[in-house]
Amino acid sequence: MTKQPYTYTVLRYVHDTGTGEFANVGVVLTSPAAHYAAAILRPTYGRLSKMFPGMDGDHFRRVIRHLQGRLDELAARLREEIDLGQTPGSALEMAHGVIAADDSAFQWSQMGSGLAADLPAALQSIYERMVERYDEKPKSESRSDEEVWRTFKKGFEERKVLSRFHSKAIAVEDDEVVFSHVWQNHQWHCMETVSFDLMQPQSIKDKAHSWLGRMTSIQGAPEEFRVYYLVGEPQHEGSRKAFGQALNVLHKTPVPHEIVREHDAEGFASEMAEKIAAHDEELRKSE
Repeated sequence: MTKQPYTYTVLRYVHDTGTGEFANVGVVLTSPAAHYAAAILRPTYGRLSKMFPGMDGDHFRRVIRHLQGRLDELAARLREEIDLGQTPGSALEMAHGVIAADDSAFQWSQMGSGLAADLPAALQSIYERMVERYDEKPKSESRSDEEVWRTFKKGFEERKVLSRFHSKAIAVEDDEVVFSHVWQNHQWHCMETVSFDLMQPQSIKDKAHSWLGRMTSIQGAPEEFRVYYLVGEPQHEGSRKAFGQALNVLHKTPVPHEIVREHDAEGFASEMAEKIAAHDEELRKSE
């Protein structure tokens, strides 16, 4: 395979700009020649809270989720060759389009470069080396919703439809639920990642009941919508029974819904891409 040139930059969380203490929390990699760009940002702050007592973990997580969404949007447009007006020439240029160079708590490193035949693998390798290297690995790990989303996101990226998704609130008079990944044809297709890869079996069931409650609350919404639960399965064998019970709870959702498990991620991505293509064709014929 032909090796492609790439550049990358590392996102740093600077807890105290006075002392300059920081921790690496993400990586952005671009290869304009290959029409490729992607970013991986740390979705958790457990290690950081040990390094920097007193940090605002909730604020950190909100910022990271926002930044990941903005970077994903820019990366998807580059991969899908959508005209941005000015295509980023480097990883640092793309990164500065999301966070400017200043004295804030989130700063970019100097840029690195390399050659790789497999650009996603190069990104993952740099992330593991620069961000995850010093993490303590517990014997039984849990995964966040953001980590499970990576499994599903890959298929959408490959089919060049990731940029079609955006967040949306489905609301009733006294409540609303904001879905992370939504697109519309004759109805709203609302995708939400739900990780059941949790440490405690009771937490798995509680999470399922939480989603059932949210969907029950908005079932009378005036907009037509369908919910897709993108489910991350537990790795611990002792949680299998609770996982089965959680799926049964989700099946009680009182609105049109589907449960998509990780091993079906590729097929689901193909299905969504076909529906989007069919919808686009209908629009072209109606013009």
